[in-house]
Amino acid sequence: MALTIGLLCAFAGCSGMPPLAEQEQHIRSNELPLHKLTPRAFAGAWGKPTYQRVEFMQFFVMKDGSFVPRSRVALGESPKGWEAGVEAGEALFLAYPDRGWLVVFYDEQLVYKEALTAAQLHALGRDWKMEDRYRSRLESSPAR
Repeated sequence: MALTIGLLCAFAGCSGMPPLAEQEQHIRSNELPLHKLTPRAFAGAWGKPTYQRVEFMQFFVMKDGSFVPRSRVALGESPKGWEAGVEAGEALFLAYPDRGWLVVFYDEQLVYKEALTAAQLHALGRDWKMEDRYRSRLESSPAR
């Protein structure tokens, strides 16, 4: 019975996620509601991001439902207004310098958005590439 209800919810849209076309319309209108948009909708509306990154991330869970990635907060600090909620897992970061947005997904849902200048987003993308190069050399070096 529970399995049947779960399948019905999946088909009926009980997840609360709007249909893809509606998500894409929100994005095209520059309306980015949290927990209502998927990476697929961004790809459909804005195309492939200039920069993207997947990494394990800790998030500060805010009162408004947003998840602030640890990497977007100064070392040793917490975001203003944070109380005690924390979440962790694989995060997908998409940077769109031409649109001025950094968007972050957790569990296939938009959980964080930050308006940044194109220069800031390009700098972030360069940092990611540098980190990837460093990691790949470290991982590929033979164990001693």
